[in-house]
Amino acid sequence: MFSLALIQNPTHLPRTPLGRIAKPCAVFGTKFMALAVVVLGLSLSQAAFALNTEASAPVDDMQALLVSKGLLSKIGGQIVQKSEAVVQQVSERTTDLISTAVGLMGIPYLRGGNSAETGFDCSGFVRYIYKETIGLVLPRSADQQANITQKIDKSELKPGDLVFFNTMKRTFSHVGIYLGEGKFIHSPRSGASVRIEDMRIPYWNVRFDGARRVQDGSLDATKLQALQATDGTLNTPR
Repeated sequence: MFSLALIQNPTHLPRTPLGRIAKPCAVFGTKFMALAVVVLGLSLSQAAFALNTEASAPVDDMQALLVSKGLLSKIGGQIVQKSEAVVQQVSERTTDLISTAVGLMGIPYLRGGNSAETGFDCSGFVRYIYKETIGLVLPRSADQQANITQKIDKSELKPGDLVFFNTMKRTFSHVGIYLGEGKFIHSPRSGASVRIEDMRIPYWNVRFDGARRVQDGSLDATKLQALQATDGTLNTPR
């Protein structure tokens, strides 16, 4: 218990040698500095981890896309690249396909049309794009194109995939090419021209029929040969 006399007369307080005070303070100061260095190191490590995570996100998305296209494979949890040349080739093909399609915006709709000079219907437009950019000849009508290609979920859509709609009270009566972010490009109907639309708007959303992926290895060769005989089949959207 403190004495009032000691408080009033501090000269009566016991004196502690300066050396005894300085030594504990020096030890405390050293420990404090060491702790500060550790905290700073942890903060920098967390910041570096956050930056690395943000930077790697696009890479992870691209890896997922390439795995889905069969260009990368997962072995023991590790990504194994099959061929750098093939990966580059697919990237260039997809870019070429999309840029070619967008470059044809404004070409008028023509029933049965399949050329940039005269015009396109919906399936003629898709067929033209894939033939010119990838060298792959798809069947002539939208329903045949849906039948010959790989079925995928709507959530799996990637640029270059096909999107189908029921615009004539029958399945797969209209087709377009998916561009990403809910947008697709197509040749819509008589009196219109090749254009980009949002498949999330009510008209297209309620008529969405399914999505397909075009891959050389996924095409059914038997069905494709059988459909070559019906190459002149026309398709009228809407």
